[in-house]
Amino acid sequence: MYHTLRPEMDERMRRQWAAAEARELGRGGVTLVARACGLSRTTITAGLHELQLPELARQAEAMRVRRPGGGRRALSQTDPELLEALERLIDPVTRGDPMSPLRWTCKSTRRLAEELSAQRHPVSAPTVAALLRQAGYSLQANAKTREGTSHPDRDAQFRHINDTVRRFLDRDQPAISVDTKKKELVGDFKNGGREWRPQGQPEPVRMHDFLDKTKGKAIPYGVYDILNNQGWVSVGIDHDTAQFAANSIRRWWREMGRRRFPRARQLLITAEGGGSNGYRSRLWKVALQQLADDLDMRLTVCHFPPGTSKWNKIEHRLFSFITQNWRGRPLVSHQAIVSLIAATTTRTGLVVKATLDTNRYETRLKVSDAELARLKITPEPFHGDWNYVVSPPR
Repeated sequence: MYHTLRPEMDERMRRQWAAAEARELGRGGVTLVARACGLSRTTITAGLHELQLPELARQAEAMRVRRPGGGRRALSQTDPELLEALERLIDPVTRGDPMSPLRWTCKSTRRLAEELSAQRHPVSAPTVAALLRQAGYSLQANAKTREGTSHPDRDAQFRHINDTVRRFLDRDQPAISVDTKKKELVGDFKNGGREWRPQGQPEPVRMHDFLDKTKGKAIPYGVYDILNNQGWVSVGIDHDTAQFAANSIRRWWREMGRRRFPRARQLLITAEGGGSNGYRSRLWKVALQQLADDLDMRLTVCHFPPGTSKWNKIEHRLFSFITQNWRGRPLVSHQAIVSLIAATTTRTGLVVKATLDTNRYETRLKVSDAELARLKITPEPFHGDWNYVVSPPR
């Protein structure tokens, strides 16, 4: 409606009309009307002040309407080179100014205003912000979209994983997604996020995040049951090794898996391409052979291609919700971490169980070629390094 009536209203009527709309909207109304009408907050605030004046004062104010074209000229008119100078500072490479003095500094509006003024374009920080908005700029954070070099068989591997998962679930055989969550320092350290507390009483934590050797760290290794939307997390206290990963899967099967899949004869494991469960790790394959022997079950393993860990289902179906659940809370002990993980739920019915793994896992173990050759591992026809079957001795 404003843009329809605008040609019929003078300057005073425009600001008072906008002020009346803002007053009707209540808290935040000035900002909303300013965005909708393109008027400044100062103009609308002036209109609010005028609406509060007595009737006679408003009539006198009405006599003081500037003629069309009156008022101070915009800086972009009085200084035609201002906007171009500003854009050279904002984007020096594409604007052909690689020697810009602000190329390697934080481009705040205050610093931009100071540099423009030094270049004989006197301007204030708020005006710089307004000019940037008019030019289509906005404050933005970095966006994680680049995954590095993409493997040529990436999409084909995704299809292979999806087809394999579907085949297992159709036969009522378990399919799990596994990975190690980010290691956490144990103690009264700051944890990202916020939680409700009495006003002015934030939970005190340490100033610096240095490892407390008496409490150590926590290494959560997760197993996510794709069919049943259930998770298992073993919280380790020692090292993230292949044996720790395999033992976490073993404990999931004994505590949760075999009750859900009483007729299971095979197990599908989808894992990342690196880390303790990486496809290049000989120790991972040795640990899988021990797992297959213990469970007397054939293990089918599919690895995600390098640089695609975010597609692993455990990341966005389990780990993300654990992070949300303990946000803003210091992870003061291993037991607190276990309790917070186990209390994680979602509206879609996610169930999580967690336990503390106090075992010590040896590092720097070597697997010889002879030991590797004794493993009963059969590569799949497609990308046998990423897809293979580990068979029990029978």
